[in-house]
Amino acid sequence: MQVNERRVAQHFRNFSRALEGYSFNEPLSRYLTKFFKSNRQMGSSDRKMTSRFMYNYFRLGKALSGYGVPERLAFAEFLCEQESSFLQVHHTALHENIMMPLDEKVEYLTTRYGFVLKEVFPFPEQLSEGVDRQHFLLSHFVQPDLFIRVKRSQLEVVRQFFDREGIPYEFVGGQALRLPNGFRLQDYPQLKGMFEVQDLSSQHTIHYMDAQRGEMWWDACAASGGKALMFLDKYPDVELMVSDIRLSILRNLNERFEVARVPAPRKQKILDLSSDISSLMRGESFDGIILDVPCSGSGTWGRTPEMIQQFSKDKMLTFQDFAA
Repeated sequence: MQVNERRVAQHFRNFSRALEGYSFNEPLSRYLTKFFKSNRQMGSSDRKMTSRFMYNYFRLGKALSGYGVPERLAFAEFLCEQESSFLQVHHTALHENIMMPLDEKVEYLTTRYGFVLKEVFPFPEQLSEGVDRQHFLLSHFVQPDLFIRVKRSQLEVVRQFFDREGIPYEFVGGQALRLPNGFRLQDYPQLKGMFEVQDLSSQHTIHYMDAQRGEMWWDACAASGGKALMFLDKYPDVELMVSDIRLSILRNLNERFEVARVPAPRKQKILDLSSDISSLMRGESFDGIILDVPCSGSGTWGRTPEMIQQFSKDKMLTFQDFAA
């Protein structure tokens, strides 16, 4: 297939500008949304390739760090893709082998370029017992599937819509549907408010919450409200108080509730749980507490690979000290 070298060069320039401007102080997805808004001249192809290059680049973690940005991007494209115009132009040897199975690609880079797989995730000794390390490390080069939690009242409506539109999905139990990675749910505004994007592991936490009608519960680290929405969807007759450390977080929560067409919790507090909050909690009592404590976030690194680049063992110890 003929490659437009000028387009490839443009895609790389866009990627380079985006990479240079990213300071790791916010999720990559949010940064890219702002980057595209400030560069409205970029077409859909430019935006798509910039996102692809950025995510693939960060999937390398800290491996092959002795190489420059173009070389590391080439290695990332080789590992993550089955076709790459960037490699056709800049690294034909890698492109000739791009259809190899992932484990063979890893062996190829290891032999020829000094690739060290464990440097992708530099904390293998901290993995939980029973985790297959090789499988876990390789999984970082595969964009995870998209999971959504559909409202109980809308589950059949959404499934029938997907069937009618020929949208590939898998019902995985409960209210969870699995969609292909990169699927653009935003292209179906008629479904707005019927579902929440939520990892399958997060959806499973509802099985640990057993509430009764009329009880009072507290979501103590509510963040953007994903678990709160899930909880109230199952227990609409329970009163829920939500709290987090900053007002801006609760504002995001309220916006998310509005989009979901669910009344926001009446009780909301700004609380720093690392300090004494007894004066702010006088008179409050609860039948149950939902506590999603600060952690490494490593469970989400499959879809937020940029976080690997700025994490360290010192930060891990900080979370351990907080939990203690």
